[in-house]
Order: sequence, then structure tokens, then C-alpha cells
Amino acid sequence: MLILTMSQNKHSGNLPPKIKPPKIKKEKNIVNFLTSATLDGLVAKTIEVEATFTKGLPGFAVVGLVSSDIQEAKERVKSALLTNDFVFPPLKITINLSPSDIKKSGTHFDLSIALLNALHKEEIVEEELFVFGELGLDGKVKSSSTLFPIILSLKEQGLLKRAIVPKVAMEHLSHIAGVEFIAVESLSEAIAIFKSKDFKASTTKFNYQSNSIKINEQIFYDSLEIASDFADVKGQSVAKRAALIAAAGMHNFLMEGNPGCGKSMIAKRLKDILPPLLETEMLTIAKHQFLEGTVPDFKAKRPMRSPHHTATSASIFGGGSHKARIGEVALAHNGILFFDELPHFSKNILEALREPLQDKRVNISRVNAKVEYEADIMFVAAMNPCPCGNALSKKKACRCSEQEVKRYKNRLSDPFLDRIDLFVVMQEVNMSDKMDYSSKELKLIVNSAFKAQMSRGQSSLNGKLKEEEIEKFCTLNGDATKILFSAIERFALSHRSINSIKKVARTIADIEQSIAIEKRHLLEALSYRRR
Repeated sequence: MLILTMSQNKHSGNLPPKIKPPKIKKEKNIVNFLTSATLDGLVAKTIEVEATFTKGLPGFAVVGLVSSDIQEAKERVKSALLTNDFVFPPLKITINLSPSDIKKSGTHFDLSIALLNALHKEEIVEEELFVFGELGLDGKVKSSSTLFPIILSLKEQGLLKRAIVPKVAMEHLSHIAGVEFIAVESLSEAIAIFKSKDFKASTTKFNYQSNSIKINEQIFYDSLEIASDFADVKGQSVAKRAALIAAAGMHNFLMEGNPGCGKSMIAKRLKDILPPLLETEMLTIAKHQFLEGTVPDFKAKRPMRSPHHTATSASIFGGGSHKARIGEVALAHNGILFFDELPHFSKNILEALREPLQDKRVNISRVNAKVEYEADIMFVAAMNPCPCGNALSKKKACRCSEQEVKRYKNRLSDPFLDRIDLFVVMQEVNMSDKMDYSSKELKLIVNSAFKAQMSRGQSSLNGKLKEEEIEKFCTLNGDATKILFSAIERFALSHRSINSIKKVARTIADIEQSIAIEKRHLLEALSYRRR
């Protein structure tokens, strides 16, 4: 009976009609993104920082082959947003750094991640705007050591026109011309800019506190500061003349002599008489200094690096198992790399040095990283004539056996020595030695020779000329040509040695303001060849 009653009630129509639930309008998820960048070796790669807010268990994830410093950005971003009255929505937040196959590192992604969280309900349309900045826990925008190299690399590639950057970084970033910077001090200031869509940028140009020289519509900068003077080096007239030629043309230079005769003194004074620099060269030097972890002074001074002979191959050329780093060769780019006690350096290092001396670049190949960087260096070296150092002395007896001297000399291979333009045997110290040229006088001569080289339309100095440029700019007169042919036959000169002699002779001619290479210039160049 109960079943029948229920059945009857089912069809009796006494139950209320079904009420359809109201349709809930689904909110459209906005996928916002901002543009940033990361360093891949020494080259900056553009990175899109994307963000989605979806239903699910509340969480905050950062994906896209990111390093630990980017993973730690979540805590910095959370604290910075919470201290600026931002309430995280009860949603699953996913931040993706695209493309995902490039390894990314750097704390400068903090600001873009925080902005995507703060503006998750708004659509961001500023696609050509890059965003950089590290966040403090209170929301202040800070700089990082890789910021300058990244922005300079993007600018050189023509990828960067405008960028939001930390205000504290403008002291250095103002040196990069042609980029509009929007400087911010805090996260709240950056949020206000995006909400108001008031992207007013300022184009800055730094005025270098250096002498400027204009040659063929190019502006070169020069510093006349003298840290150590050539006047302190008494005697050694031949070595100082060779040092002047080496500086004027950025030629590789080797000095051999007894201990204490002044080899290191001459080498350390070379950096103050080197030729002027282009602005692009100064910025490249600054970029390498930032990557090393030092703050550059942006002076028109070429760098000088002098590693100890116990230095490893990785510290000289750069390297690393997971992240390749630059070494001493890169830090000496556009300047001097000085090796004191040359034969005591590892043979592997000396042989590996042949590549940058020839090609002006270094390739670092590792399983996890491959990096190529410029290494346009002037190589300067000093060595003793034997292990005890007294082989050339007229006053002290040499204690070395013939076998020891041979073993000492054999550390330097002929292919390596063939890449050095100037060889000088130092004179023994004498009480009658006097001061002659000062660094200021030598600097004026170097600048005069530099103007002669640049006025000819050379893209590089004489010591760095390529094969085709040697034929174009190193023209010999009739007598000089005869002398060269005679020297080739007599000394069995290699093709590289012939080019080296031509380049040195060209620099000597420029010092004397001669248009063509004459007989006396070539004879002096031959006197500096390796015997």
C-alpha cells in the first residue's frame, strides 16, 4: 500500500515544480604578460613573464626553467605586495617565464612578477616596455649586478627602446644613450604608472669628464691622469722606445732581462699612455666589470689585468660547470693582459692564449654552457733569461745548467712567440742611468700616432689589423720593400712574422708622422723581431 501511495503521489502533480539554478556568468581569465630579459652567456635574451589566475587550491608557482634566485622571488614579491595593502585572491597563481628552454637567472624579475599580481584584473598592453628591478621586503625597487650588462646588450641588438628601471641604477644606466628610462623607487610607484597609463620616460645622456677627440665624425674619449710615471724608470732607452711603439699600435710586447731591471715598472706604466677610447668601448669595459662584481668608474682608461702565474685556466679564460663566467682575458678586453714571469705559467694556458691573440675572441664550451666573447687585448709579458735570472748579467754568475736553461726556454712554443710583435732584451742597471721621457710626453706621441691611424679610416689600431687591412694600410716604399725581401730570405720569416714586422713598421712611421713606411722604419721594426 505504501508503494502504491507513493506512486500515486508521484503522478498526482502535488509536488512543486523544479527550480532551475540561475546562470552564473563566468569571468574571463586575463593572461597578462610583461617583457624582461636574462643573460645567456654575455648576450641578453628577451623573456616574456606571463601570469594566470585560475580556480583551484590557492598557491603561487613560478615555472620556466628558472634558477633558485627567481624561485626565491616569490617570498620577496609576497612581502612587498602585502606591505603595500595588496590582498592575494583565493586563486592559483602561475607565473611562466617564456621561452621555457632558456635557463633564466637574476633578481631583476621581481618587479615584473609583482606587477602582474597587482594588476591581475587589468589588461596590460604596453608590449614594447621592458621591466627590471629587484624588490625589497618593504616594496623598494633595487638594482642588481646584471642589470647594466642586460640593458646594454639589448640596446646593442636594437631590442630595447623603453624600460622601467630602479631609480638607484640610473647613476650607471645614464651612460647608455638612446634608451628611454622610467625610473621608479618603489613598487607602489610602478603600479600607479601602469594604472594611470602615464608612461613618461626621460632620455638621459651622460657627460664624460674626459678630453674628447673628434676624428672622421667619431668621438674618442681620453683621460690624462697619470698614476705612475715613465720618468721613474731610469735608463732602458731601448725598452721604453719599444713600449712607446707597443702602446701607439696596441702591439703584443715581451721583455726579457735580469731581475730588478725594470720590466714590471715599464709594463705597469703602459696603461697610462694607451690610446683614447670610443664610448662603445668604454661601455663594454664597464659591462665586463659589472659581470666581475665590481662597480666601474666609467673613466676613459683602458683596463690592465695581471694574473699570478699560479692562476687556473678557468680563471684566465673563464668557465664553470653550470654557468660560464668570464675570466681575466675578457676583463682585459680593449686593454692590457700582463703576464709576469711568463715561463712559469702553465703550458696549457700559454697555448690556449694563441686563440685570443690571433682571433681576438674566446670560446668557452661546457656541457651545460657555451659562451663566446670578445678578447681584443694587448698582451704584455716579462721573463728572466734563465731560472736564476743572471744569464745576461755581466756582474753576476749564472747558476743554471745548460739543460735547465733549455727546459726553461722550451716552455714557450714557437707558434705562441710568433704572435708577439715586439721583443726587447733589457739593459743591465747602471748607476749612470738617468730619467728621460715622462708619461705625459709619451702620451702626446701616442695620441698623435693614434690620430694618424684613425684619419686613414682604420677600424682598429695597427697591432690589430686584419690580413686585407695590412695590404691596404701598410704600404712600403721601394727601399723598404727591398729590405723586407732580403730579411725574408735571410731569416726565413713566416707569413705571420712578415705581417707583424709590417704592422710595427707602420706604427713607427705613424709616430714620425710619415705617410709611407720608409727604410729606417722597417729596419727598426726588424730590430725588435725575435731572435
